[in-house]
Amino acid sequence: MTTAEARDQLYLIAGLGNPGPGYAGNRHNAGFMVVDLLASRVGGKFKSHKARADVVEGRLGVGGPRVVLAKPKTFMNLSGGPVKALRDFYKIEPAQIIVVHDELDVDYGTLRLKLGGGDNGHNGLRSITSALGTKDYYRVRFGVGRPPGRQDPADFVLKDFSSVEKKELDYNVDRAADSAEDLIRRGLVDAQNIYHAV
Repeated sequence: MTTAEARDQLYLIAGLGNPGPGYAGNRHNAGFMVVDLLASRVGGKFKSHKARADVVEGRLGVGGPRVVLAKPKTFMNLSGGPVKALRDFYKIEPAQIIVVHDELDVDYGTLRLKLGGGDNGHNGLRSITSALGTKDYYRVRFGVGRPPGRQDPADFVLKDFSSVEKKELDYNVDRAADSAEDLIRRGLVDAQNIYHAV
């Protein structure tokens, strides 16, 4: 693919979370936080789309890749419907889809990028894989770590980041947004070499 073709390729970056102000600061809403930042970089405001998602269309930087940034308006465990509807509307392949989500099995402050694989108990990913009929889409896994003691993981992800975590949250969200951009610009292996190295 030429540089010009890559620049004109359209990518869907879907951030996962739960809608509504009561969930806004939850660990489960890390994906929303990342696409909110990407939207500010694109210079766009989210608008309601018939696919049951809020979307922003634009380019990542001057002459950069074309993207659709999306936040499903369904709850997390029904994320697949909006993602599939956006795939169909924009006529894109699964390999042009990046899903940004919280990940319990990755330490807080750590990012992991991958293509395909299981859902690891994540209801949003399970819904997307089922709706798309494939696991072969990209993931930006935003580490939130395991809950302390015997706290239920489902309860843990529906709590806000701790005061200690919040001190680094802006930095971690910024880095996750960078990783999504680099996944498109550089490809998976080069992006992994950058973000998995620390």
